[in-house]
Amino acid sequence: MKNSFSRRNFMQTSALAAAATFSSAAPAHAEAIPASGKPSPLKLGLASYTFRNFTRAQVIDFMKQLHLTDLNCKDAKDHLPMDSAQEAQAVADYAANGIKLHAVGTVYFPKDEDDDIRSKFEYAKRAGVNVIVAGDPAPATLPRIEKFVKEYDIRLAIHNHGPEDKIYHSPFDVTNVVKDMDPRIGCCIDVGHAARAGANLVEAIHAVGPRIYDLHVKDLTSFESKESQVAVGEGILPFREMFQALIEIHYKGFIDLEYEIHADDPMPGVIESFAFMRGVLDGMGYLTKAASSS
Repeated sequence: MKNSFSRRNFMQTSALAAAATFSSAAPAHAEAIPASGKPSPLKLGLASYTFRNFTRAQVIDFMKQLHLTDLNCKDAKDHLPMDSAQEAQAVADYAANGIKLHAVGTVYFPKDEDDDIRSKFEYAKRAGVNVIVAGDPAPATLPRIEKFVKEYDIRLAIHNHGPEDKIYHSPFDVTNVVKDMDPRIGCCIDVGHAARAGANLVEAIHAVGPRIYDLHVKDLTSFESKESQVAVGEGILPFREMFQALIEIHYKGFIDLEYEIHADDPMPGVIESFAFMRGVLDGMGYLTKAASSS
């Protein structure tokens, strides 16, 4: 799978890349579509796990630098604690800085018990989100979780974790398990893990379709190696083709960068990743938020 445009050209056309001095004069491998002036139909966000070694205040500052307002938040550091009082303070801090939470997770469901499951849905309700990104819920526990999905009207997006996962290697494994359940139970496609599991990412997007409730994105230089992760655009995942597939299925959720490398200094790779993704959308003729605000 190859990207249709060169990484350098995407960064050249991205407003964020220009601000970050990542642009280059390298020629494009294909002609960009003339800008339509239309806002991008796809929304870019951030998985707070990217900044798991940094405090909430630092995450807020990083998001301002990135011109981002949408966050998939996890109970890491003090990002979004499970404790109700601490969570309320976190939600208030984000709101005061113009940051909107759209999902929580990854959240785990280790117990097939009402009290434990309800606590996770209360956590999401307090945060004001309608998506829980769930890690590895056992199929036997899903009927109990389904009751809370219906009660709270909060979607459950099961995250695929690649070949190492006991159950959910790729999005296809998720849909095989949940296809007969409430339609609010679906998938968070992690594109890196899915690619390592052998899934064709474009086919997976079309196959899962309306049950895609979130995306976690990263890039790889090898489909066989989890350790081959690089900044988005440096690898071999077909981002333009994936974005086009998401547009074709009228995807309304978020594309959340989950940058898992260089945990103590992720910002350079994060900047490059958003520059590339915004450049892809710019190259497809859409106006991104960063470009419109520059």
